[in-house]
Amino acid sequence: MRLLRNAFVFAALSLTAFAAESWNGTLMDVQCKSKDATTHTRQCAIGCAKSGYGLVLSDGKFMKFDAAGDEKALAALKASTKEKDLKAKITGTLHGNMIHVDSVELE
Repeated sequence: MRLLRNAFVFAALSLTAFAAESWNGTLMDVQCKSKDATTHTRQCAIGCAKSGYGLVLSDGKFMKFDAAGDEKALAALKASTKEKDLKAKITGTLHGNMIHVDSVELE
């Protein structure tokens, strides 16, 4: 019985560690991450897709996306009509310094 209880507690803690989180910031391509985020254009971000994407947080920190997140970011950019100040909400899990992206929502 004790073994079963310990296994349940471990499983619950493991699931909590991998629960999705969300971040708000500005969607940027890696190549342009040091540029002014408010004037960076959607067309530039699409043109620099090969460098990958990430999110610039309000404190200036850049959080890189995984490969699946890069694809989702590019799709969101292509579907958007917003030209500048690409605010986004990202949902996923943080692994080290990289976000494993579940969803990208341009605001």
